[in-house]
Amino acid sequence: MKLDRVIELLGLTPLTPPRDPAAEVSGGYVSDLLSDVMGHAEKETIWITLQVHRNVVAVAALKEVAAVVLVNGTVPDEQTLAEAREEGVALLSTPMPAFETAGRLYELLK
Repeated sequence: MKLDRVIELLGLTPLTPPRDPAAEVSGGYVSDLLSDVMGHAEKETIWITLQVHRNVVAVAALKEVAAVVLVNGTVPDEQTLAEAREEGVALLSTPMPAFETAGRLYELLK
């Protein structure tokens, strides 16, 4: 499914624009531990986390994830948003908790 369709169907709020809204999303990964994401998240997945610091942008860019969904309505500071825009990392926000977000994403992609 294309990223822009996932954003629409899950009601996600874009905080930074996706590099490619038509990118295919291949799955999801849920973790708040950066080293875990670096070791296990795959390219073109959606990373679900509650972390909002600038290192999230670096890991997302390194792993080439399709987008990062920030749960529980969390929003990063302006510097992190600026870095995400510069790196082409789509940061999305949702008021849903990680469990619900992951479950709904799974249902969309199965």
